[in-house]
Amino acid sequence: MEGGGAAYNPRTPEEVFRDFRGRRAGIVKALTTDMEKFYELCDPEKENLCLYGNPNETWEVALPAEEVPPELPEPALGINFARDGMDEKDWLSLVAVHSDSWLLAVAFYFGARFGFDKESRKRLFTMINNLPTIYEVVTGTVKKQSKEKTPNSSSKSNKSSSKIQTEVSRAPQKDFDESGEDDDEEEDDDEHGNTLCGACGDNYASDEFWICCDVCERWFHGKCVKITPARAEHIKQYKCPACSNKRARA
Repeated sequence: MEGGGAAYNPRTPEEVFRDFRGRRAGIVKALTTDMEKFYELCDPEKENLCLYGNPNETWEVALPAEEVPPELPEPALGINFARDGMDEKDWLSLVAVHSDSWLLAVAFYFGARFGFDKESRKRLFTMINNLPTIYEVVTGTVKKQSKEKTPNSSSKSNKSSSKIQTEVSRAPQKDFDESGEDDDEEEDDDEHGNTLCGACGDNYASDEFWICCDVCERWFHGKCVKITPARAEHIKQYKCPACSNKRARA
């Protein structure tokens, strides 16, 4: 299993962080854009199942490793058993919390195995801590942009004025004080930094196309939900994959 990491042993804080980020991206996909498929795979009638995130940003639901002790720390066991006994949102949140714990365990397992010193461990944790947790992404508890505070409210499409965003060639006008400094820069940075893609969980980037779901009001990279700026111009009401899947299952 690729998630076991037997063929890949990162040996520096930067390599461990890349491993962490890849596994995290895979799990975020499972709990957001691929949620319908993940839900079906977690059949309570099956044996104890685990959710694995792989370094290449993929995910899988599988039985735990047979060897004892395992090559890497194992994710939470038996996530499928609680699927039908809880509200779907609460169940996904529970899986997200355990996944966050597992990712940290794997990262610091590598750190211990390859003898990271105090400064290396601190550097690794700082890089990890700069990303929102999977729980924050799945539940939307990170400060979300409201319709009044979108990633860039002055560069939205006229047809979908509160839902489509791109900054390729339409940067907003800013006021400068007498010293020539941008007095809104700090506020804009804070506002943009809190905008997270509901699919991959990455932060806002000014040179990327974004679109907002009309149902859950979460923002997504266009590339993550396979929506181009041209296609978005013709969408009157956009529903993200997770919201569309919920409606279909209902």
